[in-house]
Amino acid sequence: MGKNVVEKIDDQVKIKTLLMSVSDKSGLESFIPGLVELNPDILILSTGGTYSKIKEILGGRADSCLEQVSEYTGQPETQGGLVKTLDFKIYLGLLTETYNDAHQEDLKRTDARAIDMVVVNLYPFSETIAREGVSLEDARGNIDIGGPTMIRASAKNFIRVASVVDPSTYPSILEKLKANDGSLSLEDRFGLAQKAFEHTAVYDRTISRYLAAKSINDVKSCYKSGE
Repeated sequence: MGKNVVEKIDDQVKIKTLLMSVSDKSGLESFIPGLVELNPDILILSTGGTYSKIKEILGGRADSCLEQVSEYTGQPETQGGLVKTLDFKIYLGLLTETYNDAHQEDLKRTDARAIDMVVVNLYPFSETIAREGVSLEDARGNIDIGGPTMIRASAKNFIRVASVVDPSTYPSILEKLKANDGSLSLEDRFGLAQKAFEHTAVYDRTISRYLAAKSINDVKSCYKSGE
C-alpha cells in the first residue's frame, strides 16, 4: 500500500472541537469564555482537573459545550489518571485529513469528531526534580505520556490542527480567531507546531539528562524487590 501524500488542505480551519488537558491552568478564566463566545457550538473535550476547572468557569453554559473525554470515548480513566486520553477515537480525531475519503469514513465508522485544536501543557517534571529531597519515584511519576502524545499528534497534523502549549499565547490566539470568524490560518497552525515540537524537545531533554545522571544503584535503592 502506497504512502498517503497530502496535496489539498484548507488555509483557514474553524475551531469546532477542542481537546484540553493542562497542568498549568493559568489564563483559562478568559480563554475559555472567549472561545465559547466566538463559537457557541464549540465542543470542548477535557479530563480530570482541567474538566472541573472549565466547568467551574463556564457554569451553566458547560452543559452544552463541555464533555469528559471518558464520556466521549466510552473508556473510563484508569486509577490515578494513568490513562486518560490515549484512545483510538481521540487520535483518529487528531490525525485525520480533511480531503482523505478513507479518513472521513473512519470518523463516521467510529462516530468520532475531527479535533481542530489541542490545548495541552505537561506534568511539571522540571519543577519536580528541582525540589529538595525529591525521589526517583516522584520524578518518574511526573513523566507525562498522554500530553506529549497529544501535542505531537496535533503538531504533526498542522495542516488541519492547532497545537497550543503556552498559556501566554491564549490572548493572541483569541485575537486571531476574532479576526478570522473563529478560524486559524495555516501560518498560525504552522507557527504553533514549531513551538509545540520545541516544547516537547525541551521536556524530553530534561528527562533524559535527569535519568542519565542516575545509576542503577540509585534505582535499586528507591524500590523494594518483588521477588
